[in-house]
Amino acid sequence: MKKIKILIYYSVISKLPHSRYLKLFNTIRCFYIEKVLKVSMSGPKNYFENNVYIGNGSNITIGENCQINEDVFIQGAKIGNNVMIAPNVSILCNSHIHSNINIPMIDQGVTEVSIPIIKDNVWIGRNVVVLPGIIIEEGVIVGAGAVVTKNIERYTIVGGVPAKFIKNRV
Repeated sequence: MKKIKILIYYSVISKLPHSRYLKLFNTIRCFYIEKVLKVSMSGPKNYFENNVYIGNGSNITIGENCQINEDVFIQGAKIGNNVMIAPNVSILCNSHIHSNINIPMIDQGVTEVSIPIIKDNVWIGRNVVVLPGIIIEEGVIVGAGAVVTKNIERYTIVGGVPAKFIKNRV
């Protein structure tokens, strides 16, 4: 049954036009993600745009009042409340194994799942990549284009490749 729900999501729901054309499209996506797929909490400010990848719906939880923009790739994550995710963000929960140079990387499989945690009140800028197992603490801002390779402390701003401390918010 879950496979059918995911099939409907990817073939119809995620393909609905951007909500800037009609707010109803966001309402439909939010309803489906909250009530049918059950990966998101409901909230009056929820915003879930088109072409958001959520894998098979497992390893993903999304809190209340989250705004997830178009073309976001969420392989797996635990996302808190009041989180903003800009377009083209990738949140990864595993990677390819590449430790043996005598075996083609494509034949070495993938790492174990390690769910990233994005806590409350976080803003992730456009084109950010969050690597597996990362913890982004409360109140963090991740600048556009950053690659998050290490955990980020509360109320800080980071940016760059790899993401580095820029300043405190408090």
